[in-house]
Formats: sequence, C-alpha cells, structure tokens
Amino acid sequence: MSRNRDNGPRGNARLASDPRAVAGELVAEIDGSLSNTQADELARRHGLARLQSQNFPLVSATIGLFRITDRRSFGAVSREFSADASVHSVQPNFRYLLQDQAAALTEGDPAQYANAKLRLPQAHTLADGANVTIAVIDSGIDRKHPEFPNSIAESYDALGSKEGPHAHGTGIAGAIVAHARLMGSAPAARILAIQAFGDAPGGAESTSFVVLKALDYAVAHGAQIINMSFAGPKDALIERGLAAAAAKGTVLVAAAGNAGPKSPPLFPAADAAVIAVSATDSRDRLFAASNRGGYIAVAAPGVDILLPVPDEKYQLMSGTSFSAAYVSGLAALILQRNPTLQPDQVRAILTKTARDLGAPGRDDLFGAGEADAYAAVLAAAPVPVVSASDAGTIAKSADPGQVPASRLPIPPAAAIASDSQVIDESRRSPAQ
Repeated sequence: MSRNRDNGPRGNARLASDPRAVAGELVAEIDGSLSNTQADELARRHGLARLQSQNFPLVSATIGLFRITDRRSFGAVSREFSADASVHSVQPNFRYLLQDQAAALTEGDPAQYANAKLRLPQAHTLADGANVTIAVIDSGIDRKHPEFPNSIAESYDALGSKEGPHAHGTGIAGAIVAHARLMGSAPAARILAIQAFGDAPGGAESTSFVVLKALDYAVAHGAQIINMSFAGPKDALIERGLAAAAAKGTVLVAAAGNAGPKSPPLFPAADAAVIAVSATDSRDRLFAASNRGGYIAVAAPGVDILLPVPDEKYQLMSGTSFSAAYVSGLAALILQRNPTLQPDQVRAILTKTARDLGAPGRDDLFGAGEADAYAAVLAAAPVPVVSASDAGTIAKSADPGQVPASRLPIPPAAAIASDSQVIDESRRSPAQ
C-alpha cells in the first residue's frame, strides 16, 4: 500500500505541540498482517508504546494508537515511524469537543418554540421517524430517562471508560426522539447510543481514534443517519471514515461549531460529505457563537432549547449541537417517507425546502435557511409509478382533463410548489 503523502511526516512535523492534539500520542495505519506481539515490537523499535489497535472494516485498514515513551517531538517520531515499511500513514490523535453551552436547570415547561419553527406538528402527521436508525456519537445517554421509552436500540462504549450518562448526550437524544413531556424531531426513530466523549478538564472530549471506532460501529450496525454534535480540526483519518460511510449511503449530520464568526471551518461539519447545521434563536437570529462559512447547509433552532438531562431532569441548553440533532431527526422523517433516497438527495431536500433567512438566497450564516420539516417531508414523497397499462390509457385519452388524477405522476417539486403553505414569500424572514 502506498504511503499517504498528505499525512506524511513533513506535513505533521509542525503539529508537534498542537493544542488540538493529544500530547505524546499518534495514530498510524499499520500493516494489517501484524499480530499484537509484532505490533508491540514495531512500536518498541521506534520508542513507542502501542495503546491499542484494531481493524476498521469501514476504512479497510488496521489503525493503531501509540504513545511516545521519551521526550522526542511528534515531528521527529513521525518522520522515523512513517519510514518503516510496516507503517502506511501517521498523524496526530486530534481532540474533538462537544458543541454546547449549558444553561441553568429550569422548572416548568416553557413552550418548545423549535417545534413550531421547524413545523414539526404538521410533519408528524406524515412521518415520525419509525423504522429509521440514527447513531448518536456523543457522551453517555441516560437510557432510563422517561423521555426515551423504547427509543434506545443499542449502546456502545467506544471509550471503554464506563462513564455514566452525561447532559450533552442525553440532550442530543432528546432533541431527536423525546416523546413524553417533550417532543423530538423524530420521536419514533431508533437510537444507537455511541459513547465516544468522556469527561475532561475543558468539557467532554474525544479523539481521532475513538471517533473512528464510533463511525465504524455505527455503519456496521445499520445506522442510516449519524449525528455528530462535536467539532475539531481537519483530520485525514476521520475524513476517510466519513467518505466511506457516505459511500455506503449513510446520511451524515454535524454541528457547525460554536467558535464564533472569526473561526476557521470546523470538522466534521466542514467535510463535503456532511450536512452542516448552524443555530438560530426564537426570533430567527443567528446564535452569536455559531460558526459561519460556505459549508453551512441549513440552520435550525439551537438557543435555549428545553431538553432532558440525567436523573429525570430537564435543562435549557444552547449550541449548534442541538440544531444538528433536530436536523438528524428531520433526515429520519425524510427517509421514512422515502427510504430509497441517497445522502445527496436528503441534503438537496433539506436545502431546497428551507425557509430563507438573512440575505436573500444562500448565505454563510444560515446556509439555505431554516429547515422546514413539513416541506421536507412533502418533498420526500416518492413519485408514483405509472404502469404500462396506465400509460396507454393516458396516451389514448382525448381529453387530458378526464384522466384520473391518481394516475398522473407528480414530481415532488411540483407537489411542493402547489402547496401555498410551503412556498410562500410572505413567510421569508426579514434580513438579519
């Protein structure tokens, strides 16, 4: 296998003290024929300790996580290690952070403004996410919360840490499948609860190696949608995993990021295979901390969202994390309505049916606009198939007006255009 030049030692030497990466660790693709004993010997020859390694079917590669055992820089180790014939690529073990800003616990049940903004009540008359599986790669989810009866299909701890449930992961699941006191965007969907983020001094955190484990598990266990409410730097290993997941037909949704207007693009949201979601408030204004950029696909409510948290409690939370979760649920409604749709078609439906916000047309704040669940579900309806006999009947009809309407194929775009509630310029919000 040829070495990936984009991830070779020359490109990574400058990352020796990069705060975005775990100090003293590296991730490498190694020869898959090596036994654990041989992999350990490979590591020792280069002054490393193998922390773990495994084969990832998603990317058809064996990836190892290694720790530098002396005081050498990452650049020096990377140059030496990548020169070994058994090593195909080397990169830092990047950090990923969840994208939320928690608020105080709240009492009472304020109106869920997000439901009205997204037109979820109307959409739920047509689809509720049944028989659609969404993988939530996040911190631990409180499976016993009363909002989640029969919602969590499987759980997987990619960390191996045995940490308990966390507010962020529980809130993300709530935005998607809550159906007790609250209502999520896809209340009948199934959740694959993948714990990939653990407690750290700066908040819940994960790494390249763990996120790849989570992606690999999600795809292997039938996730049709993967929600990624976290952000980090551009990462060749995760990019490879995302491309493989998308090629298998998995819809990928991610938080745009909470680093503000001056931030560079954050990943995985900025990856071309991913639907990036920015956050709005109850007045359709952009969340001040939301990332901007050409990679934003759509926006969704993400400010002061009432969500479930562990121990049967509820909390107001803000961040692009929760906007992404809502859109993952919308993708589930779309796929329930038309399971044959591919990821690029789901993206197209979400963007083409979004309600324009800000400057007319697409912009770097809201993307195509605020997602509209009802319009999206209408647009996802499969085009009726016309049989050969029906086609002959239509062709022979002297008066087209007499052809039964049920026999005429109506493309989704036409169905949308005929619905004044969906395409209505008066619903467009004024420029922000």
